[in-house]
Amino acid sequence: MAKDYSQLSKEELVKIVEKLESRKKYGLIWDEEKVKEQFEKDAENALPVLKEIASKEITDKDKSKPVNILIEGDNYHALSVLNFTHQGIVDAIYIDPPYNTGAKDWKYNNDFVDSNDSYRHSKWISFMDKRLRLAKNLLKEDGIICVTIDDYEIPRLMILMEEIFGEHNHLGTIVIRNNPAGRSTTKGVSITHEYAIFFGKSEISQVCRLERNQTQIDRYDQKDEKGAFEWVNFRKPGSMRVESPSMFYPIFITPDSVRIPNIQWDSKKEEWIALEKPKKGEQVIYPIDDNGEERRWRYGVERARAEINEFKPKIQKRKLHAYVKGRLNDEGILPMTWWDKKEYSSTAYGTNLLKDIFSELQVFSYPKSIFAVMDCLKVLSDKNDALFLDFFAGSGTTGHAVMELNKEDNGSRSFILCTNNENRICEEITYPRIKNVMVGYKNRRGGKIDGLGGSLKYFKTKFIKKQSNGDDFKTRITSECTEMLCLREGVFDEVKKTEHYRIFQQGNKTLAVYYSLARTSLPVLKKELEKIGGDKTLYCFTLDPIGLSKTEFAGWHDVMLEPIPQKILDVYKQIYEY
Repeated sequence: MAKDYSQLSKEELVKIVEKLESRKKYGLIWDEEKVKEQFEKDAENALPVLKEIASKEITDKDKSKPVNILIEGDNYHALSVLNFTHQGIVDAIYIDPPYNTGAKDWKYNNDFVDSNDSYRHSKWISFMDKRLRLAKNLLKEDGIICVTIDDYEIPRLMILMEEIFGEHNHLGTIVIRNNPAGRSTTKGVSITHEYAIFFGKSEISQVCRLERNQTQIDRYDQKDEKGAFEWVNFRKPGSMRVESPSMFYPIFITPDSVRIPNIQWDSKKEEWIALEKPKKGEQVIYPIDDNGEERRWRYGVERARAEINEFKPKIQKRKLHAYVKGRLNDEGILPMTWWDKKEYSSTAYGTNLLKDIFSELQVFSYPKSIFAVMDCLKVLSDKNDALFLDFFAGSGTTGHAVMELNKEDNGSRSFILCTNNENRICEEITYPRIKNVMVGYKNRRGGKIDGLGGSLKYFKTKFIKKQSNGDDFKTRITSECTEMLCLREGVFDEVKKTEHYRIFQQGNKTLAVYYSLARTSLPVLKKELEKIGGDKTLYCFTLDPIGLSKTEFAGWHDVMLEPIPQKILDVYKQIYEY
């Protein structure tokens, strides 16, 4: 029902006008007040922590391999926790959020959203906005996020991504032919594709190259002492003279030779001036195409002169052209904007793969092709120890893809997956898939599939109720935050537990947590840590928001000291109102 503004007081009307004046003039605007999420209600009187489900832990025999993480719970709460444990250290994010097709394909506050919902787009934008802003904090400065989406929400998603990550940090959008058979719509168009949108966290973010397919490799059908090559026109297609004036210069050519003449750069005119005339039989050519457009050469003058033996003349359309050897480099090629490999089919390499893993006909609707996800991850990062995050984990394809990449190059990549447990998806699909892929399974034909190895920790979000007594609340947070500290430090193996403190170790790293305001056990803990080498960190309970007392820790050497729970609360103050 519309609000009757005539009944409002002057003060109330002024507040409304001020709010309207404060709104941005360009970008997405939606009614946030009418689309509050359940998680916001859940967090009104509580803050999230993580609790490990020890029975679901998977341990690899090879202790040098990284520990992967699966978090069960609303992904907003999971991202909140990760803002404490992983801020600024995630290499890349890959997510496949709900597409909001209007066909009741996702829930908002426990209710399916359909095409008749007048707040359908506002709900989706609000849902994504909150999570993307938290996710951005987790990326390294050169990190990249990839979001897959279809036509229903791509217009709004693009504006939202530009608003959060910056228009200049849009690295590209790839169209993936993921459904060759097509999906019919009410408009009568059969959809065969989806989009993968790539945004960098900052201007230093760069997409990585992909290996060439066999067809691309076969183009390099010539060989010399340097290796494989193909002859390509030295004129660079698609590039104009105005973009690189110094790459527009004369070349002297005959049917038998190519040479760079003696030329001089005129900085005022921004052009090369020939200091010699062509010899008898030589023609002068420039990078001008058949339409008379002034293009540019592939190389600058110095490189062209130094590599002149790589050139040859070639007659094409009755004109002489300069051709150069295009070599097959080891870096691969930049990702193209159209992906149509048959391996990207969601049915053939997503649905059918899940049928094999679970030996069941219908496990999960619309799983991604593992090969499409693997190639997206390759574009996101070429580090073989990269940390990937997926906070819409679904059937766990991203985790599976990370393990397959490690299998290819014996890498040590790791993943963090977050998903709720609606319809028991985390317990009955995400986790079992990851477990089967790690330890091995029998496919639906009875064949044995070897495990890819790897370790996994399974956590659930839990809430600590806020209380009127702030000290009691800090005490409870401290007693419940152990898993968060282990996750933050990447140290999980407990080696000692006493009434007042616990010690964990992983490789050459040691984590100690001191839970008591009584400092009677601190001297004992100090002696314990002095016996241990490597990197050492102590999280110590204090009610003082300023931090730990220097006098209490006089003489502590080679130990990083951190106050709790204030360190956690400082992060949560940026996220929750409390």
